[in-house]
Amino acid sequence: MQVVSTRIVTIPNVLSAVRLVLIPLFLWLLGSAQYGWALIVIVVSSLTDFVDGFIARRFNQVSRLGQILDPAVDRLFIFSTLIGLAWQGFLPWWLVAVIVLRDLGIVALGPVLASHGYGPLPVHHLGKVATFSLLFALPTLVLGAAFPSIAAFSDPVGWALALWGAFLYWWAGAIYLRETLRLVRDEQVAQAPASDTLGD
Repeated sequence: MQVVSTRIVTIPNVLSAVRLVLIPLFLWLLGSAQYGWALIVIVVSSLTDFVDGFIARRFNQVSRLGQILDPAVDRLFIFSTLIGLAWQGFLPWWLVAVIVLRDLGIVALGPVLASHGYGPLPVHHLGKVATFSLLFALPTLVLGAAFPSIAAFSDPVGWALALWGAFLYWWAGAIYLRETLRLVRDEQVAQAPASDTLGD
C-alpha cells in the first residue's frame, strides 16, 4: 500500500513547481513565434510530468500536496497550451471549449463531494490516459509549427491524439460523475434507517 506523506518539499513537488513556472515561458515563446524553443519547453514540461510520477511511486515520495498539485498543474498546463495554440490558429476554439467544459464539470463535483464528507475522487486510469494523450498531442502539434517540412506527418498524429484524448477525457468525466452519484446515493441509503428511527 502506498504511503501518503504530509511533506511539502519533495522532488516530485519541485518538478511540479518547475512545470508551473514553464507555463508563462511557453506562452511567451509561442506568442513570439519562437516555435523551436516553445517545443523544447513543452517537451521538457511533459517529460517532467512523467518523471515526477515515477519518482513519487518508486521512492515513496507521494504526498498530499503532490496529489493536489500535480493534476492541478497538468490541467493548467493543458489549458494554457490549448489557449496558446488556438490563439495562434493551430487549434480550433471548439476543441478548447470541449476540454475546458469537461474540467469545469469535474470542478463542480467538488462541492457536492465535500458536502457529503468526501474528498476529491482518485484519478481514474482513463483520466491518466487522456492526460497522457493530450500531453503528447500538444508537443506534436507544436512540432509541425517548428518544422513545417514534417507538418504533413506530425499534424495528423497530433490531431488524432488530441481528439482521442478529448474523448477519453469526457469518458473519464462520466465515470467521475457516476462515482459521485454512487457515493451520494450510498450515504443517503445509510442514513435512511437512522432517520426512520428518529421519526418513531
